[in-house]
Amino acid sequence: MTPLAADLLVLFHRDLRCFIREVEAFPDDATLWHTVPGISNSAGNLALHVAGNLSSFVGVALGGTGYQRHREQEFSQREGSRADVVAALEGAAREVEIGLKALTPESLAAPFPMEVGGLHLVTGRFLLHLASHLAFHLGQAGYLRRALTGNAASTGVLSIKELVP
Repeated sequence: MTPLAADLLVLFHRDLRCFIREVEAFPDDATLWHTVPGISNSAGNLALHVAGNLSSFVGVALGGTGYQRHREQEFSQREGSRADVVAALEGAAREVEIGLKALTPESLAAPFPMEVGGLHLVTGRFLLHLASHLAFHLGQAGYLRRALTGNAASTGVLSIKELVP
């Protein structure tokens, strides 16, 4: 595995574990799907979106896995168990590992195998974008959990200590 891919794997795994902790911190399954006025996506939707996004762009596009994405459902689902959402995030972690292990120095420097947003981005740069995208939605989910529950306790999101093997 290339050094960049290895570093990205540590980062993706940390943030997916953090997202799992956020999901598990919701007091019950129903609250995971609630929002507040002005917010359209629940933490459950954000988690499913991240799982689908990473499984598709890293697992399928780079690792050739057979994952089938259901993007519309990521945003339209309004109920489900925390355990099922955690399973989706754990599945994304496996997909990411497969995709990153398939990378070579040449493939990291090459255009990403799929057009994204009408652009052909360099694979390494797009992977950095995906890591930022995950962290953005993780922060949204944590903030939403705190707003819905009134519980300001941290789940240890983005812990620097978790970057040390």
